[in-house]
Amino acid sequence: MPDSGTSAVTTIHGVLLEVIGVGVLLCGRSGIGKSECALDLVLRGHRFVADDVIRVEKLGPATIVGGGDDLSCHHMEIRGLGIINIRDLFGATATTRMKKVELVIRIEEWDPARDYDRLGLKEETVEILGVRVPSLLIPVSPGRNLSTIVEVAARNHLLKRIGVHSAREFVERQGRRAGGGDST
Repeated sequence: MPDSGTSAVTTIHGVLLEVIGVGVLLCGRSGIGKSECALDLVLRGHRFVADDVIRVEKLGPATIVGGGDDLSCHHMEIRGLGIINIRDLFGATATTRMKKVELVIRIEEWDPARDYDRLGLKEETVEILGVRVPSLLIPVSPGRNLSTIVEVAARNHLLKRIGVHSAREFVERQGRRAGGGDST
């Protein structure tokens, strides 16, 4: 990544991907399944940016981009396999050097005592280098297909960017139906 000398830079532990054009940063504790999820997304045709240590740089007041360093670019650690080179395994189109961070997905182990957002009405963000980035908390448990959830999250993020908010529309429809104003 270019370093102008005046831009803000930090590093974040996670995996950065391009999922249907959206820069998705997966965060969570070590061993939660970020790299395995990323590998599955690459197998589905999405692009890998960086694993483990993501170098994030602020470009302008509302834009942050992330990538790996020269040593680790294109490489990912998969427990049991070791270090793999995504570019060598899947070709040049499976990777990109940097990507704008547009969505942060925080992954944590499912906690049955915690009250998770079930409707999708909460608009959460995280702040990275002074930039607010949309964020989702995804609880994982055995049997959940994390890569499918991440892919759908990226698709839903794109819909929200063009003004389509499925959860809001659903709740509004339910409200109209309860009030007798909607028969569909």
